[in-house]
Amino acid sequence: MDKNSKIYIAGHRGMVGSAILRKLEKEGFDNFILKTSAELDLRNQQKVADFFEQQKPEYIFLAAARVGGIVANNTFRADFLYDNLMIQNNIFHQSYLHQVKKLMFLGSSCIYPKLAPQPLKEEYLLSGYLEYTNEPYAIAKIAGIKMCENYRKQYHCDFISVMPTNLYGENDNYDLQNSHVLPALLRKFIEAKQNNSNFVEVWGTGTPYREFLHTEDLADACYFLMENYSSDEFINVGFGEDINIKNLALLIQKIIDYTGDIHFDTSKPDGTPRKFMDSTKINALGWKAKIGLEEGIKRILKQKFNYHNE
Repeated sequence: MDKNSKIYIAGHRGMVGSAILRKLEKEGFDNFILKTSAELDLRNQQKVADFFEQQKPEYIFLAAARVGGIVANNTFRADFLYDNLMIQNNIFHQSYLHQVKKLMFLGSSCIYPKLAPQPLKEEYLLSGYLEYTNEPYAIAKIAGIKMCENYRKQYHCDFISVMPTNLYGENDNYDLQNSHVLPALLRKFIEAKQNNSNFVEVWGTGTPYREFLHTEDLADACYFLMENYSSDEFINVGFGEDINIKNLALLIQKIIDYTGDIHFDTSKPDGTPRKFMDSTKINALGWKAKIGLEEGIKRILKQKFNYHNE
């Protein structure tokens, strides 16, 4: 990408898209095409076609998606499948028709089978059953990977797929019903301390392991891959370590200095037992994550909650 290249970031106000935008601005890029979902409904085929005809983007970061935590995924199953398939299909096909120079598709670690061997290697895709609670979202993302792969094979489009692990960072969702585990726990512990609550309730048993990557690291990886990677094989982006939910809760409790108890609500689902990404491939290309979990959590507490506990 040249500094004057016309870059479209789909989903620029979301957690991932906004991190990519900040990274590119920091690198000196400024020729962006940015549309909110109100300005451009990416599910609408004609509107997307008109947008490409008018704007003619050269490079695309496809970070737009309908996303949510375990409850949202399991409740709005049809919406997650339909919305994500429509967004992807419209952008991929118009990118091919308008000869976009390069497109990056952002997926998710939930594409892997529920009981796949750990750590999760790229070749484990489609080797077993998916986790039921987020199966529709995962199937949409798998379809996106295959669209990238096969538009490249049939039409020689330079489309690449990037699969990040669990993400956290600026512009995350903190709704207790629809958010992912880390932002939900941050909000619960902050509110428990503010309200002098005796305990914090954590969903599930606390035993599942999760790997967490700060969005600033992901944005750095996306820029690196856009410049250095071109293949029909998708590539994992992980931090390189994971932690179980109980120890995550204990870490947040320590950082916030909350003195109450932690109660585990075992009536709530755990989800996949472990989702630890094998990042050997991207590490071998010369990229590695830099922001540790404790440092990353402290950054969020300052940004989102204006919380300082030094």
